Amino acid sequence: MKLIRTTGRGATNAANVLAALERRGGAALDTVMPAVKRIVTGVRRKGDRALLRYASQFDGLSGPGALRVTCEETAAAWNATDPALRKALSTAAAQIRQFAKRQLPSSWTKPAGAGLTTGQLARPLRSVGCYVPSGRHPLPSTLLMTAIPAQVAGVVRIVVVSPKPAQETLAAAHLLGITEFYRAGGAQAIAALAYGTETIARVDKIVGPGNLFVTAAKRFVAFDCAIDMLAGPTEIVVTSDRGRAPDIASDLVAQAEHDPEALAIFITTRSELAHEVIAEVKARSRNNPVAREALDRHGLVIVASDSDEAHEITNRIAPEHLTVDSAGDLDWVQNAGSVFIGRWSAQPMGDYISGPNHTLPTGGMARVRGGLSVNDFVKLITVQEYSALGIAQLGPHAALLAEAEGLTGHAEAIRTRFKRRANRA
Repeated sequence: MKLIRTTGRGATNAANVLAALERRGGAALDTVMPAVKRIVTGVRRKGDRALLRYASQFDGLSGPGALRVTCEETAAAWNATDPALRKALSTAAAQIRQFAKRQLPSSWTKPAGAGLTTGQLARPLRSVGCYVPSGRHPLPSTLLMTAIPAQVAGVVRIVVVSPKPAQETLAAAHLLGITEFYRAGGAQAIAALAYGTETIARVDKIVGPGNLFVTAAKRFVAFDCAIDMLAGPTEIVVTSDRGRAPDIASDLVAQAEHDPEALAIFITTRSELAHEVIAEVKARSRNNPVAREALDRHGLVIVASDSDEAHEITNRIAPEHLTVDSAGDLDWVQNAGSVFIGRWSAQPMGDYISGPNHTLPTGGMARVRGGLSVNDFVKLITVQEYSALGIAQLGPHAALLAEAEGLTGHAEAIRTRFKRRANRA
């Protein structure tokens, strides 16, 4: 990991590094977009024929019959899974479901003045597609994190796509009662979900993380099919003056092992702790080649001049995962995907079992949104109802606003109502 200081001779370099971090994001997607555009366009035009050709080329899938995962296969995977792991999956599912239920928005109506009632209807989306990666590691946790909030929201049709799904992922599908599951991945799976093929009917929204090709495909189809977010490589920031070096280093290594492009940053005001963490990270990543590569390329330790500057830097970075020392730190946190408090809150607990979602904003997007939640699967429809009294009281004001905008038809539609009431009186 590289160490930089925000004061002294390193101040200029630190400023440049932080400016670059704020600009991180989707630039890498441009490098794969020509190939993604070709794949997506092919599936959109040729349907199953193109989908199966790419599935064969990239995932070794043979024949159209291999595309659909049957309920018998997921049941067999569940039965073949170690009972201890089945228990772990069930426990994680219960935690995620409980949290999603607490997040679920409600329908309501309330008086908003004499003669006016306003409110909202919370309605689930009709169909969603959940992308579950299966590259470097099997990720049954991602299936739980994407499908359970959709179930809690009341989505009727939940489609899971995953290239070469592992037994653990198939078992998780059985646990949740998923009945529509396809062995499809990459940009071709995103295209199938967005536009539909003979085998896979299109969905209203696509959620879930993926590699560069998946993320670029989501960006490409976003005007035709809703998406959750453009999730890039994993990010971790630990901002601490009181933490223990072994705890901090273990979290940095844990998140770095996701991807060689993962971003891992430790921010502190204590030089001694900074050096201790660097030494711990080096020792703990020695036998973890992916983490070691990520930490060598993107690992950073920032020594700030004081706590206020450390907090400012943290919010400027807007990390996906953030660890802080105490609950009091929440007062200054403005930008983060998910926050972990104190030494016992190991970040991987949030990846699996805490309940809050592990599909989180990266690339600085934590400035404007949080992680995937049950709210991503719900639409809020606003409602308003006037009585004769309400239109008489508020109508004249609305008509004047309409005329100020030059919209005389708007004004007349309003005045017609309250004039009629006046004539009846």
